Amino acid sequence: MSRTPAQIEKASAVEVKGWFGAHKWLLARRAAQLGFLALFVTGPWFGLWITKGTLASSLTFDVLPLTDPFIALQTLAAGHPLETTALIGVAIVVAGYVLVGGRVYCSWVCPINPVTDLAAWLRNRYGLDKGWQPPNSLRLWLIGGALMASAVSGTVAWEWINPVTVLHRGIVFGTLVTGLGGLLVIAVFAFDLGVSKHGWCGHVCPVGAFYSLIGRIAVLRVSAAKRAACDDCMDCFRVCPEPQVITPALKAEAPVSPVILASDCTNCGRCIDVCAKDVFRFALRGDRREEIGGDADETEIRKVA
Repeated sequence: MSRTPAQIEKASAVEVKGWFGAHKWLLARRAAQLGFLALFVTGPWFGLWITKGTLASSLTFDVLPLTDPFIALQTLAAGHPLETTALIGVAIVVAGYVLVGGRVYCSWVCPINPVTDLAAWLRNRYGLDKGWQPPNSLRLWLIGGALMASAVSGTVAWEWINPVTVLHRGIVFGTLVTGLGGLLVIAVFAFDLGVSKHGWCGHVCPVGAFYSLIGRIAVLRVSAAKRAACDDCMDCFRVCPEPQVITPALKAEAPVSPVILASDCTNCGRCIDVCAKDVFRFALRGDRREEIGGDADETEIRKVA
């Protein structure tokens, strides 16, 4: 049966791009997450020590130090000075995420991300509403609480219960099933599935909140460069873990920039994947160009003032 013009106009990304084209950034993220994990497990599992440590603090090839800046702050709050290597590791991590986007950590590195993505997919699949949404300020309060708890206890307090670190250690050292990591993963999954859509990453996790602060000045962004072509299918809003960041760039008109500048954007690329009209693309922060017309061979470009 042939489709009507309206059906063609609302064609899905899979119909237009094919399955791979509509999932390429999702597949790239999963490959990146597995790749980062592989760097850590080759030592404990196979005796090939590429990267020593965990996501909290690591040393690659005995040369490249990487230190989570939130861990470093808790360490200082606990009254423990940082060694020079750790300070260098913090500087490298902060500089890297300033370039590629603070919450890129959440969507491209964090091992909890596939768990919360699965919960969100199930919610969409079965038409569940988004549930209770904790206030965004909760994450910031937890940052302050973690620093205060570290100062009082003299330990890196959040790491005792941080699902990211506990899960990562459980996978690397083979204690996921018997240790705390498995229980925390189940708890996060249950929270996102049964209580709050994208609740853990978007409203609770202080690690994500900290990287969001770094993301305020990040260079790599997503741009709704072809927003004039948007057909209001809402597919991008359905898959985005932080859908509120899309509206200012997508629905505004010149002179408002089409670049998504909100620090909560995770640069996951799913809006690029699922848009049949190719409205979105990766761009630099200062790229204010907007494609406003033309066909595939000749497109008019204007620079938003």
